[in-house]
This record gives sequence, structure tokens and C-alpha cells, in this order.
Amino acid sequence: MPVKHQAVHDIRTPLCEGEILQVQDLEFAYPSGYAALRGIDLCIREGERVALVGPNGAGKSTLMLHLNGILGQSKAILIAGLPVIPENYPVIRALVGLVFQNPDDQLFSPTVFEDVAFGPLHMGLSEEEIYQRVEEALAAVQMSEFEDHLCYHLSMGQKKRVAIATVLAMRPKILVLDEPSAGLDPRARRSLIQFLDTLPITMLAATHDMRLVEDLFPRMVIMDEGEIVADGLTSRLMANDSLLKAHGLESSRA
Repeated sequence: MPVKHQAVHDIRTPLCEGEILQVQDLEFAYPSGYAALRGIDLCIREGERVALVGPNGAGKSTLMLHLNGILGQSKAILIAGLPVIPENYPVIRALVGLVFQNPDDQLFSPTVFEDVAFGPLHMGLSEEEIYQRVEEALAAVQMSEFEDHLCYHLSMGQKKRVAIATVLAMRPKILVLDEPSAGLDPRARRSLIQFLDTLPITMLAATHDMRLVEDLFPRMVIMDEGEIVADGLTSRLMANDSLLKAHGLESSRA
């Protein structure tokens, strides 16, 4: 069933043809004056999987929080051709599924079902459609049997899956993940990688886990000091040890 959104505003010519996410010359400074983003240019095509890597303070999280307006509006960013401005927030926040590093920052309802239903409920969907979306999202993350469970009883890996389900229920066009493997033991980490590999959705992930990058993301973007310093095939950039070391990274082979 198609979702009825508010009218969108200021539809503009895409910066790069066919891209679902387009960023052009994005600048951002925090109130302290710290320049967190310096002229960011980035285009991601629908269906791509892109890893965003770099040292702490590189600007990765700041960039991700701009994609659905959490850090304010920006006409420098287009999501499916729409600038990130307040008039478009309802549409953009359905298109961009942002999953935080700590799932406890995302899960706040008593049960798994209520958490996953929260987004669709506030989209004004019918009860039947809400139930359908919750069932589909939980099935996608292999958590269907947990819908009546209390969220705080779940393991970290299970919480991560439910957090992803909360955004999948919105049927986003792009899944944005902040450190998806953080806090997971080796078995849960491998399970998450295998699960993410099954999702037929555009993906952008900020991570320090270079093995995750190598296993799941064919394209890698390296950020440092608020700038994109490299953007290309993961296999090629991973082989450039001097580049990785210059920006505080290690090869997955290390």
C-alpha cells in the first residue's frame, strides 16, 4: 500500500544522475566554532553499499546526522532529489532509516512490537497496514518470534536487529548505520554481517570495523578532519597501506 506523505517542496535537478543520496559542498561547524565538515561531496546510487571510515573526529557521524535533518536543514543534501529542509522532513525521515550505534538510544517502548510499530503509527497508517509492516520488518531481521518480548531482556545482537527493524518498518530507500558491529561478540558480529548481506537496500555505514567493510561494502569512503580524502573500491583502498596509515586506519589483514 503506498504511503501518503505531505507535499514535498523545492524539488531540484539532481547533482548526479540516478543517485539516491547526493551531497555537494556541505559545510558545517558546531557552535564552538569547530569545523566538522569541510566541503563534502558524495553521491551514492540506489542499491550501493558504501562504508564511511576514518579516525575519531573525522566527521562521519556529523555527516550521517545531516542526512535526515537531525543537525538542521541543508540544501547541499538531496535525498531522492529532495533537499533536506523542514518542509520535506516527513518524507526524508521515511526515506532515510538511521540506526544509531547504541540500540538503547533507539528502543524506548516496552515491547519489540511497540518499538517497531512506532514509526508506522506516526505515519498515519491503518491498523492493518501497521501490523503488516511490523510483521514484515521483524521477519526481515529474523526476530518474528520476539514481538512480545521486553526489549531490555534482549541481547545486544538482538537489540541491533530490532533497531534495524524499526527503520525497515518505515520502508526507507537508504539504511544508514552508525558502527553496526560495535559491542558485539564474534558470533553476533558474524550473524549481523550475514543478515545485512541479505538486505536488498542501499546502505551507508560508518564503522571502524575494517573486516566488516571488506566483507560487506564494495565501496569505501575515507574521511579525515571533516573532508573526504579517498573514495573508491574497497579492494583498491584496502591495498594502499600508506593511505590507510596516514588516516589512522589499519588494513583488515593487520
